[in-house]
Amino acid sequence: MPVVVNTPSRAKPPRHWIDLSVEEREQAVKDLGLPAFRARQISAHVFERWEVDPTQWTDLPKAARQDIADAWFPVLLTEVSRQSCDNGTTVKTLWRLHGGALVESVLMYYPATRHSAARTTLCLSSQAGCGMACPFCATGQGGIQRNMSTAEIVSQVLAANRLIAAGEVPGASGRVHNVVFMGMGEPMANYRSVLTAIRTLTADGPAGVGMSARALTVSTVGLVPRIKALTEEGIPVTLAISLHAPDDELRDELIPVNRRWKVDELLDAAWHYAEKTKRRVSIEYALMKDINDQADRAAVLARQIRRRGDWTWAHVNLIPLNPTPGSRWTASRSEDQDAFVETLERWKIPVTVRDTRGSEIDGACGQLAAVGRSAGLGQ
Repeated sequence: MPVVVNTPSRAKPPRHWIDLSVEEREQAVKDLGLPAFRARQISAHVFERWEVDPTQWTDLPKAARQDIADAWFPVLLTEVSRQSCDNGTTVKTLWRLHGGALVESVLMYYPATRHSAARTTLCLSSQAGCGMACPFCATGQGGIQRNMSTAEIVSQVLAANRLIAAGEVPGASGRVHNVVFMGMGEPMANYRSVLTAIRTLTADGPAGVGMSARALTVSTVGLVPRIKALTEEGIPVTLAISLHAPDDELRDELIPVNRRWKVDELLDAAWHYAEKTKRRVSIEYALMKDINDQADRAAVLARQIRRRGDWTWAHVNLIPLNPTPGSRWTASRSEDQDAFVETLERWKIPVTVRDTRGSEIDGACGQLAAVGRSAGLGQ
C-alpha cells in the first residue's frame, strides 16, 4: 500500500542574508557598491550578536543601511504569541511566516543538577505543519503547508538567543546550548534546508552561529534514504529516530511511512549512522496505553537493538504520551511504563524516561499544532 503524504505548497519566503553562502554574501555587498569586508561585519551582527535590523548598525555607512535591509533582511518570523510555564523556564512562541503559515518553537531552560550543568534547549520547527500523518501527533493531523527556508530555521535560534539575552527566561544565560529538530515538521522531508541550517549553526563566527554539531539533534520518523545521505555528510549531529513500535504490524498503523521503509531498514540505517559517526542514536518511543507499552514489546525492541552489534550504539528515550484534544491515544499507566523500563534494563539497553515539559501550554512532544487556542486564534 503506497504512503500518501501531503506535499508542501510552492510558496517560498524571500531570500535572506542567512540563506547565502560566505561567497554570496561578499558578492551581495559588492552589488550594493560596498567593499567585501562589509559582509563580515554584517554576519557578525547576525550570527554573533543575533541582530536582524541593519538600520540600527552604526558601524555601517548610514546611507547603506536601508539598502542592506531592503535587499537582504526581509522579515521572516513575526511573533504572534508567547506562552510560558514551569515558572517561566519553558517558553513556546508562535510565529507567522511569510505567506501567513504558522509554526511554533519551544525554549526550555534546565537548571544544573548533581549530574549535569545548566543548559538551554530549543526545540525548533523545520516545516509549517507535517505531512507524515502519524495519528497520535497533533502536528501530523494538520497536514503540511510548506517547507521552511534555511533562514527561517536559523532565525528561530537567533530569536531564542535574544530572548535569553533579554532576561526573559529565568535562570538562563548566554545562549542556546542545544538545538533539537523536533518541533513541527519532518526534518528529513526538508533535507536541503535543514542540512544548510545545520552547517550555518555549526560554522565558526562570523560565518555562522558557532555551535558544536554534538549539540544538535535531528529527528526523523524514518526516511531511510535521507538517513543514509546524512551519514555521508560527516557532520556528527545526534540522530533521533521516532520508532514508537519495534514491529512492522503495529508501526504501519502508528507511522504511515513505515509502509515504505520497514523497521529493519530503519534500524539498519540508524546502526550504520552510529557506526560511521561514532554518535549514539536516540530511539524515541512514545508510550501509549495498551498500544505499544507491553513488556513483551520492550523485549522485542531490546532484541532489535542487540542483534545489530554492541548494544551501546543506541539509547532508548521513552516519552510519556502527551494528550491532544479528541485523541483516543493516551499515556501509559505508571506500572506499565515501569515494566517497560525494567525489561529494557534487564537486556542492558540504555534507557531514560523523558522529562516532559510544556504540556500545560500544548508545547510538549506531539502537541505543536499552531492552531486554535494555543495559537491565540481561537476561543
